[in-house]
Amino acid sequence: MLKTVTRLFDDYADATAAVSDLEALGVAHGDISIVGSNADKAHGAHGIDGHDVHDGVSKGAVTGTLVGGAGGLLAGLGMLAIPGIGPIVAAGWLITTAVGAGVGAAAAGAAGGLIAALKDAGESDEDAHVYSEGVRRGGTLVSAKVPEELVREAEATLERHRSVTAATRGEAYRASGWSAFDDKADAYSPEEIRRERGLHTGVNGQL
Repeated sequence: MLKTVTRLFDDYADATAAVSDLEALGVAHGDISIVGSNADKAHGAHGIDGHDVHDGVSKGAVTGTLVGGAGGLLAGLGMLAIPGIGPIVAAGWLITTAVGAGVGAAAAGAAGGLIAALKDAGESDEDAHVYSEGVRRGGTLVSAKVPEELVREAEATLERHRSVTAATRGEAYRASGWSAFDDKADAYSPEEIRRERGLHTGVNGQL
């Protein structure tokens, strides 16, 4: 039986390192997902850390055509923009489920679909909202379907790379007046992303 383990990262590099370690642990490529903000254009449109990025909702992570290839999950990264969150880079089952097999209308509903996909994977409604808000604010989400015997090791792997739980980050969000993810809200600007990251990293918004 598989259990979903999900964490939020403020640093994209920490998230990708965690993905690589999950793969090394034995978690299948097809059971890992990564969804990261690209609102600050940090990833550009032609490559992320040496991995090719496929622009548009008809390629890469969105259709799943490249996910889990010879280079692992990160070789299948794709790019798209979704309401309330803005531009993202993503790969894996979570974003494929959120967007669906098609484009257009499906992409327009991807923000709400991300919450639905997380809930379908076993996350509570509250946690799904926090994780979606986390991506909106510049974070990177990693979610993995893990065999029961590997759950503790998988959780330790994610924690080792400076991840945070929905409970921890949700408490911080609610302290500032936030209550739930709103897919009709404006996406964060690059400056807002840097400022938000700085709140959690303590490095003046620079990762």
